Amino acid sequence: MKCLYVYNPTSGRQNNERNRNYILSALSTKFDVVDCKPTQKKGDAGIFAREACGKYDVLVVSGGDGTIHEVINAMATMQNRPTLGYIPTGTTNDLAHSLKIPKNIKKAVKIILNGKSVSHDIFRANDAYGIYVCCFGVFTKSSYKTSQKEKKKFGRLAYFKYGIGEMFKSKPVHLKLEYDGQTIEDDFALCIIANSRYVAGYKINGEACWDDGTVDVLLIKNRQKRVKLLTFLRIFKMFLFGKNSLIKDKNATILQLDKFKMTLPKDEIVNLDGENGFKGSFEFEVLKRHLEIFVK
Repeated sequence: MKCLYVYNPTSGRQNNERNRNYILSALSTKFDVVDCKPTQKKGDAGIFAREACGKYDVLVVSGGDGTIHEVINAMATMQNRPTLGYIPTGTTNDLAHSLKIPKNIKKAVKIILNGKSVSHDIFRANDAYGIYVCCFGVFTKSSYKTSQKEKKKFGRLAYFKYGIGEMFKSKPVHLKLEYDGQTIEDDFALCIIANSRYVAGYKINGEACWDDGTVDVLLIKNRQKRVKLLTFLRIFKMFLFGKNSLIKDKNATILQLDKFKMTLPKDEIVNLDGENGFKGSFEFEVLKRHLEIFVK
């Protein structure tokens, strides 16, 4: 069996370069061929992942959620996709938390060596792909607006610096959601489309199932011109206690869907897996069990 190891040297606290030889040595105990490619710039992980399809049996990726996002987008439309092994070395590692892949490098490698592969859903939003979250509204820009330097120093707390500043200028988003012959149209402060138990490091969706062909759509309503304090408190409650804490809240909408159409203002930025995805309206579809990934 052939394995390609791709790693981001600048991810998290930069442990990938330091542990490179250990990881390659460990992978060599399972795979006949182990090749290695470090990324040098944004986009490299996607290029390497696309080239791996049909050539390698396993693609091991070491980096954060942004690196995984590149890989998913590159592999989504390819044939003969390799099984994905993930060594999480980013700041929040939401996908890894949801799959119970530890941040400890040796333990993560052990899962690739001794674990099993499972089928994982991904999703398509227009021509872009993601694996764990699609969102827009308040706080959703902090994951890619926060500097790498601050993330390395403060971890996920770095996101609050940007988020607190955003609180005083946030406006709700007018959206129209069309699904199964039904329509919801109103002003909302936040929309989270989640295929993950964790978002931004918080367990907001504990019952999430990564292979059932659906995602959870969470909408927090806000009809005023500015996002009001009570709305922020509602959002904080969801992050602290999970989406189920809002089930009886008339200002929260929780749906489970496999496809839908979302109409947004043309300048509204949509966050995909923690990255700056695209602007404006989109059609959404879950691709059921589209990717194989190693878990414990």
